[in-house]
Amino acid sequence: MKAQRRVVIVGAGMAGVQTAVALREQGHTGPVLLIGAEPHQPYDRPPLSKAVLLGTAEGSAFDVDFEALGVDLRLGVEVAAVRPDAHEIDTEAGPVPYDVLVIATGARPLTLPGTEGVRGVHLLRTLDDAERLRPVLAGKHDIVVVGAGWIGAEFTTAAREAGCAVTVVEAAERPLAGSLPAEVAAPMAEWYEESGAKLLTHARVAHVEPGEVALEDGRLLPAGAVVVGIGARPATEWLAGSGIALGRDGAIVADDRLRTSAPDVYAVGDCASFPSARYGERLLVHHWDNALQGPRTVAADIAGEAQRPYDPVPYFWSEQFGRFVQYAGYHPVADTMVWRGDPAAAAWSVAWLRQDALVALLAVGRPRDLAQGRKLIESGTPLDPGLVADPSVPLKSAARGSGAAGPA
Repeated sequence: MKAQRRVVIVGAGMAGVQTAVALREQGHTGPVLLIGAEPHQPYDRPPLSKAVLLGTAEGSAFDVDFEALGVDLRLGVEVAAVRPDAHEIDTEAGPVPYDVLVIATGARPLTLPGTEGVRGVHLLRTLDDAERLRPVLAGKHDIVVVGAGWIGAEFTTAAREAGCAVTVVEAAERPLAGSLPAEVAAPMAEWYEESGAKLLTHARVAHVEPGEVALEDGRLLPAGAVVVGIGARPATEWLAGSGIALGRDGAIVADDRLRTSAPDVYAVGDCASFPSARYGERLLVHHWDNALQGPRTVAADIAGEAQRPYDPVPYFWSEQFGRFVQYAGYHPVADTMVWRGDPAAAAWSVAWLRQDALVALLAVGRPRDLAQGRKLIESGTPLDPGLVADPSVPLKSAARGSGAAGPA
């Protein structure tokens, strides 16, 4: 019986934990084993760059009673390989059999070449990383942040709040160069200066030594600590030789039910890409909401329940420099970009349209735009671009035929 099959989940982050919870909610009564590489109780990651880092919270463990759920939780266990033909995974404690395997190993942050093992160089991905950085912030050290992406901005925000002097080194000409168009990301560069941080663009690191960062142009930056935030890659190296298909980006190639190329093996969260009929492309989404939603599809498919193809509207948020930034959708497929408000103001949005239908939205301090925009992306409702451009018109009132109504 399907409900009695033994499900093994590799990865005890958000995606893995939510898969275990969703399986029980879907009525799966068979054994569920959740394996985590870290020794800590499974925890949420967003607080690591905020409350945990600043010492206002000791941790961010999930409020899940695994014993009551009947989930066997094994922590501090590394998984070395999977052998789909044998329906087994190899761990340091020996082989573990499965009927169904769910891979939820997430992503690993990229390291800065040449800095491995250099004292004072940090990443920010795990609870241990945050714990190592807490005394750095408490000691108000001079900090160099490499990378002006989302993590770099959030860490810089926390470090400035702690009173640290921060210099951010970005190889591109602007922050978030790999995430947003130039005209949208450009105003965000001013946020660094407003916070008291120094942003250096077109700047590349030549080498790092304890206490100092040398740039390729010869500049030397004092650095009591260096924090590297230059991206992440799916944690899938351990799948080499398994026959499970990986993309060029290192992500597991999953289908629209999040099934892999191997029988009875699923992949969910940051480690997997999936085909989006909505956008006509395969998406790799490294964000919390994807790790929350995907497990429901996986659990339903394991339980044999009818389920719509997995095709969510990607969503994420970031708290940085006193601003709440939200993004929904996928803007590269758009043919039109529309500003809603002045980016020099405290609150503004950018909408991306394709044939007048909203496909993505970035909202800075305009949560109502995001909430309405997300629903409009899901529905594919055609909008009037002229009304979209008026920040006083609620986005839902920009739908063709609805007429503008009232202030936002």
